[in-house]
Order: sequence, then C-alpha cells, then structure tokens
Amino acid sequence: MANPFKEGLKQLERAAKHLEDINPGVLERLRSPMREVHISIPVRMDDGSLRTFPGYRVQYDDSRGPFKGGIRFHPDANIHEVRALAFWMTFKCATVGIPYGGGKGGVQVDPKKLSERELEVLSRGWARAMSNVIGPDIDIPAPDVYTNPKIMGWMVDEFSQAVGKWSPGVITGKPISIGGSQGRGQATAQGGIYVAQELLKHLKIKKPSVIIQGFGNAGSVYAELASDLGWKVIGLSDSRGAIVNTKGIDIAKVSKHKLQTGSVVGFPGSVEMDNEKLLLQACDILVPAALEGVITKTNAGRIKAKAILELANGPTVPEADDKLFKKGIIVVPDILANAGGVTVSYFEWVQNNMNYYWTETEVLDRLKPIMVSAFNDVWMAATSAGVDLRTGAYIHATRRIAEAMVDRGRV
Repeated sequence: MANPFKEGLKQLERAAKHLEDINPGVLERLRSPMREVHISIPVRMDDGSLRTFPGYRVQYDDSRGPFKGGIRFHPDANIHEVRALAFWMTFKCATVGIPYGGGKGGVQVDPKKLSERELEVLSRGWARAMSNVIGPDIDIPAPDVYTNPKIMGWMVDEFSQAVGKWSPGVITGKPISIGGSQGRGQATAQGGIYVAQELLKHLKIKKPSVIIQGFGNAGSVYAELASDLGWKVIGLSDSRGAIVNTKGIDIAKVSKHKLQTGSVVGFPGSVEMDNEKLLLQACDILVPAALEGVITKTNAGRIKAKAILELANGPTVPEADDKLFKKGIIVVPDILANAGGVTVSYFEWVQNNMNYYWTETEVLDRLKPIMVSAFNDVWMAATSAGVDLRTGAYIHATRRIAEAMVDRGRV
C-alpha cells in the first residue's frame, strides 16, 4: 500500500531543487510534523457494549499561524494518511497566503454504521480528548470526509464545555446559527472558478468546454457556477457512472434528474460511459472533483484536456504530473485550485474572533482577490523556474513558510 506522506515529501523535494537560496534548516523542519496525537475514544454502543475507536491529530507546522485542517471519519483513516493531509494543508494555507499552518485529524470508523447517538458520543469524545491540544489560537479543525456542520456543532459545544467558555473560533464549518460563515458551502467551487478564470486568460479561451468528474458537494456547485458563466459543461459523473453530451448539459435539469433517480446516469440526451473513460474525453478544462489518485501514469498519456483543475485532493499521482507536463497539459494543483474552502474557513474564524458577521456577497468578494493573487504568484514561480504549476506552488509556499521560520528564529 502506497504511503501518501512519502508521496507528499516527493513534491517538496522537487521544489527544493529550485530553493537553493533558502536556509536548509527550513527543508529539514518541513520533512516531519511538529506533533502527532494518538487517542483511543471509548463509545458505549446502543446495544450496551463498549467499543474504542482510534483517533488522530497531526499538527504539521505552525510557523505562519495556528494549525488548520479538517477531521475525517473513515474506516481506512490511518496516521500515514492524516500525516500527509496535514503536510498538504501546511502548503495549501501558505499558497493562498492565509495566516495558518497545517494540521489534520481523523477517526478510524465507518460513520454509516453508527446511530446518531453513537456518532455524537464519538464526536464529542474526539473533541474532549483533543481539548488540550486544539483551540482558537492553537489548532482549528473543520469538516472533511464524512464529517459535516452538525458534527462540528457537537465538537465546538464539547470543547467549550471542557474549557469553561463559549469558543466558536475553535472549529470552522459550523452551522450558521452558532457562528458558521455565509458562503462556506460554495467556497471550494467558487475559489476553483476564480482560479479557472485566470487560467483561461493564459489559454486565451473565453467560453471553455468543461468535464467534471464527481457531482458531489464541490462538483455540483462548480457545474452550476460554470454553467451560469456560459461555459459548456459537456461531461459529468458520480459513483454510478458518467454522462457526456458535446452540445452541453443543462445543469439544472441534471440536478433534478439526480435528485429523482440518485444518479446523473440515464439523463436524457446523454451518452453513458464509465468514470475512467470520462477522463479521456476531449475538453478545455477537466475537473477531477471526487476521488484521489484517478489520473495515473497509465492514463495520463491519453488525456485530451487542455488543462486540469484539481478540485479534489490528490487526484493526480506524481508520475502522471511528468507525463502531463511533457504533453503541455496544464495542471492547476489542489493546494491552489481547491483552497477556496480553507480561505473561507479563515474568514469564519475571523468573524468568530470579531463576533461580527458578513453577508455571502462580502465573503465571496473577499475570496476573489486572494485566489487571483495566489494563481498569479504560482504562475510566476512556475514560469521563472521552468516547472509545472504544482512544483511552482510548492516553491512559492515554501518561500513563505521559510520567511516565517527565519523571522521567528526557528532555523
């Protein structure tokens, strides 16, 4: 089984070849996390039995600010995965310039097999066990795979009870009623749209054709936003399969179809195919918005898109990056393309700290210049070094982290 953390370190080493002017101590510090916390969470099940679930929090680096990153509930969650995700969060926050370090959490559990009461006990158990290592000025978790605003609500309540005061800033991605931010639901997709608009200027394309693999939270919103801009969405997929219509797909109608049938498959006027084949269809922008590792060294050579925008985390394996770069296919990496989510999480934290809340329009207006600036910084870094955008993003992010480490006297 591949170790995702080792894959992440390969990305850092690629960038390091172009960072000869920075203190070598910076790279040494970034090769391992600052802290890892392992816990065992006891849960009294509905049948009266007691089960324990392993939980994790990896705090990778806080040179630029408090640790930041989601917590996932998944049967395959393990320390190697959580460590890799914390590593990537460190560089994602630095790429877009928000004042956070990187962290990530996980619990090894299949939440679908728990009752709501069991899920609440587990969620509160994680928050209480971690209450001495997280906090509004220390480490700020958020939703991730199989966690949601309801779970974040339980966690912020449990943490607040543990520390003896209401502390909404400890968690982002909360329900609006207890300090969540307007615009958070569409933030990842909207940030990806802002980045794509900058990319299209370089491609000299005004109305691109778009294929989106994954029609979940991020993918479906991205499809709606792209359609509203007059872009032609020609392919979509979900876990059951994919559809293509080169004349364009009506997103409002396909959303209704999925609501009625449970899938995009079978949408009238479309051609059905599997997810793997969808990735190989010709288009201007291919948007992987579902699983990690879908673009591999095996299929990279057959991809016909002009550009790939990674709305999902880790959809392209390192070996595929080389093939795509040689083919002239631009890959906008996840640590830039999907950073709209963590940026609006930062906005939520700021609002919590001020106890003053913004409208959705204000949130999205603040998001755009951050994403545009980050894209241009990454493009410049990549162009100057003659490398792909992923390596350019790591060069740019590492320089920012290095500056903070040096200024804090850590190296």
